[in-house]
Amino acid sequence: MKQLTGLDASFLYAETPNAPMHISGLSIYDQSTAPGGKVRFKEIIRNTNNRLMGLPVMTQKLLKVPLNFDHPYWVTDGAYDPEFHIRHIALPKPGDWRQLCIVISRLHARQLDRAHPLWELYIIEGLDNVEGVPKGSFAMFSKTHHAAIDGTSGMELTAATHDLTPDYTAAPKTKTISVDTEPSSIELMLRAQLNNIRKPFHFVSVARNTMPGMAKAVAGLSRGQLSRVRNVPRTRFNRTVSPHRVFNAMSVALDDVKKIKNSVAGATVNDAAIAIVGGALRKYLQFHDELPAHSLAAMAPINIRSDKDTSGGNIVATMTVQVRSDVADPLERLQAVHDSSSKAKELTNAIGAKAMTDYTQFIPSMLTAQAARLASRWGLANHMNPSFNCVITNVPGPPIPLYHTGAKMVANFGTGPVQDGVGLFHVIGSYCGQFTISATSCRVMMPDPDFYRQCLQDSFDELLAAANSTVKATAAKSKKATSTKPKPKPKPKPKPKRAAQA
Repeated sequence: MKQLTGLDASFLYAETPNAPMHISGLSIYDQSTAPGGKVRFKEIIRNTNNRLMGLPVMTQKLLKVPLNFDHPYWVTDGAYDPEFHIRHIALPKPGDWRQLCIVISRLHARQLDRAHPLWELYIIEGLDNVEGVPKGSFAMFSKTHHAAIDGTSGMELTAATHDLTPDYTAAPKTKTISVDTEPSSIELMLRAQLNNIRKPFHFVSVARNTMPGMAKAVAGLSRGQLSRVRNVPRTRFNRTVSPHRVFNAMSVALDDVKKIKNSVAGATVNDAAIAIVGGALRKYLQFHDELPAHSLAAMAPINIRSDKDTSGGNIVATMTVQVRSDVADPLERLQAVHDSSSKAKELTNAIGAKAMTDYTQFIPSMLTAQAARLASRWGLANHMNPSFNCVITNVPGPPIPLYHTGAKMVANFGTGPVQDGVGLFHVIGSYCGQFTISATSCRVMMPDPDFYRQCLQDSFDELLAAANSTVKATAAKSKKATSTKPKPKPKPKPKPKRAAQA
């Protein structure tokens, strides 16, 4: 039995009927590579179950402390049923991308059942008319509560269920799940009292370790050496969300994204992704006559997990970066994004990314859960100034092919939770030379997800064209400089020596 950290528990407290707090992954597989050219659903259940059964996040469920006096616990009761969690559906004909996006949107909108381990896996057949995907492929859509994993630990689960070759061998059955002795309500209350007694002493220790960084950041802000994002405008994405979701995604060559980032000195692939999103949001809001004068801002999670952190859960900090939707020129926008992200990193480094998460241990569980419900009921997001307009998280995938039960993964996307005040979530990913941007939003806020996908594609195309023009201009300038360079004068030939006279 293990107690949730304050950060993990915060995702439980923030969850409302309109805002489920799980993260999801969508992978598409070509089953022609599997033994016999076909994968049976029964075999997927057996292989997945045998590989995941040994991971605590897959077999543990929540145990609440009475009256929410403390953060809940993860407990294993031995009632794990793989056929409850792994489900089988199919798209109607013709089985195209739009139909798949609609199904993903509906599945993602449903809350996970807290009476069971907080994950579900859907096998979706019938992908016969998806562009770029072999006919007969199937999709796998996984949902896991954000209280249990973050993006990085989610990739570790992906690694546990996949092979590096199509030579599939059934995973051996793991040992029997060890069952926890579930404490009584009185014991849980006693534990809560002891934890609450210890918290002030722990707070003093955390404050002592973090105050130097905080003081450094405050001094830097007052002197103008550091800066934070201000004047975040209110947009359609900063209202209360409905219970309905939309999903769409685009995929391009990773080499083209690298070409874009190389066009600005010091820029990163993440900067290029933010610039693409900034251009897309500019186009989308401009079309709806809602483009604000100030730049939109995004919350960007930062992975602070070390090699020693193997317990799953969330080990992340956050920073706020401007997407520079106020800049029309694509390369000027990329430069502005690079400058903004550099300033955001300087502020985060001054405070200390790990220090930001330490204070989540002191979240008052009972008050936080109640406050989240009241904020949703009263629609406070409609009246508060936003700190950011959307989320952009980068979860890099492997550069080599992966196989599940012998079937080759051909594409990989992600979805994230949207909530009151933050109704748009982007997942940046990569896999086998492909770069993807997936967008999840509230259906009321974004009734036209296909158009937003086109905005993402147009923004990328403009950046790539500008980057290519810069490369050509630089090459032409270099060639011209070489051709106009004065040729060196030929050295005079040495005069022949006269023969000596006799």
